[in-house]
Amino acid sequence: MTNTQQANQADAGPDMAQVLESDSIGPALKRLREARRITPAEACRRLKFSQRQLEALENEQWDKLPTGMSLRGFVKNYARYLETDVDAMVTLLDNQIGPPPSVFVSTANRRTPPPTDLHAQEDLPRRPWGWLIVILIVVFVAAFYAIDRGWVPDSWLVFDWLKSLKS
Repeated sequence: MTNTQQANQADAGPDMAQVLESDSIGPALKRLREARRITPAEACRRLKFSQRQLEALENEQWDKLPTGMSLRGFVKNYARYLETDVDAMVTLLDNQIGPPPSVFVSTANRRTPPPTDLHAQEDLPRRPWGWLIVILIVVFVAAFYAIDRGWVPDSWLVFDWLKSLKS
């Protein structure tokens, strides 16, 4: 191997085998970031993480990070950004802090809720009767105004009392 090949290999940073040997996700991610010459500020800006979150992950301060699926998503995004094996990083995380809780809930021991009375008075939605009355009044006033001004043809006025309203 020539000196340039050795230098290029050294610049490539740690390979995945070296990272997985550490059995610790925080230092592994930090080594990968440093090998790619990415500053913490640059990683935070690109990933939309806070500096505090990135430092907590790299220092494995789990109490300062979200738990469950949020933490897994955090690690996946960081691993993708570092162009490393995402599944290996998630496996490292699971080995260190344990797998996330199951999303599925057993229905074997669940009791069904008691039936409810759907026609109870307090459950009925309120109807806006006030608005309906206001709208009807406006329509009647507009109709009588149109008749008074002569805008309505005589053929539409079926009742004699409507014809008497017309001036």
